[in-house]
Amino acid sequence: MSEGPLAGKGIAVQVAGTGSHLPERVVTNDDLSETLDTSDEWIRTRTGIAERRFAAEDEGSLALGLAAAREALGAAEVDPGEVDLVLCATMTPDYPMPTNAALLQRELGLENAGGFDMNSACTGFVFGFATAASYVRAGVSRCALVVATEKMSALTNPEDRSTRVIFGDGAGAVVLRPTPEGEGSDVLAFRRGLRGDERVLTIPAGGSLRPMTPERLAAGEQYIRMKGRETYKFAVRTFVSLIQGTCEDAGLSPADLKVVVPHQVNMRILEAACQRSGIELDHCYLNIDRVGNTSAASAAIALDEAARKGRIERGDLVLLAAFGGGLSWGSALLRW
Repeated sequence: MSEGPLAGKGIAVQVAGTGSHLPERVVTNDDLSETLDTSDEWIRTRTGIAERRFAAEDEGSLALGLAAAREALGAAEVDPGEVDLVLCATMTPDYPMPTNAALLQRELGLENAGGFDMNSACTGFVFGFATAASYVRAGVSRCALVVATEKMSALTNPEDRSTRVIFGDGAGAVVLRPTPEGEGSDVLAFRRGLRGDERVLTIPAGGSLRPMTPERLAAGEQYIRMKGRETYKFAVRTFVSLIQGTCEDAGLSPADLKVVVPHQVNMRILEAACQRSGIELDHCYLNIDRVGNTSAASAAIALDEAARKGRIERGDLVLLAAFGGGLSWGSALLRW
């Protein structure tokens, strides 16, 4: 695990603008119960989810990400030519190659930007945020765009109740820049970790080791497979550690936080983790009931909503926390 305070090390970093986008199609629990052995009560009780959004068949993660990026650039009042770094966190790019980042650069007219995609599953946005903030802190970037976008409906088996009811589609974005003189915004601490594991959360086929074949397609190996009990234990334990450890790194306590913006993984997981870490659930910004788990986009969408609804104001202490496939986990503690 990489961890530690960042205050006083390099250029202070500010979130200059946020954005998010959800596809139009709303899929309720009752909709899913028409084709799966489930019910609204079953899904709500186990996940806290009432509905999620599914993108159209001809709508990829790039289109979702473009809409979120345009919102973030507008909120930051940034001209596309000012952006010199674009990072896209996704496990569902439109193509294996070119990257979503390259296509974002073209479609947004980011004529001075370099960049790349990052695939860290549900931790993708926090890893992307930490990476872009480090570029800005080091003076390598003056204006960074981080986009987290997922079309998870393409990776969930329509016949698998355990995953189909959880995941949704969407995108979120932030613009990072050096903090203007006289303002106190900064990123105070990061935590990042990995524990290699291809059993708990995995997509069995489609990579170079197991290329896709008709037989593997017929077996559904192109879809996410998840061991629910192991995922629950990992997520609760990791979330508690991220909250407590990241605050300690910055010389703070969880009680100092104005809001926690977690990966919207599962309401039961979030409730258990908050109870064990001493955080009141209402200190977390939650939208899982109407958005579901949008993987890398999850915390990015929630952050934008929290900012736009006035849950976050300049000077507030905000903690981002996420965990997912890899296995991976990460956090970022901000003074907004």
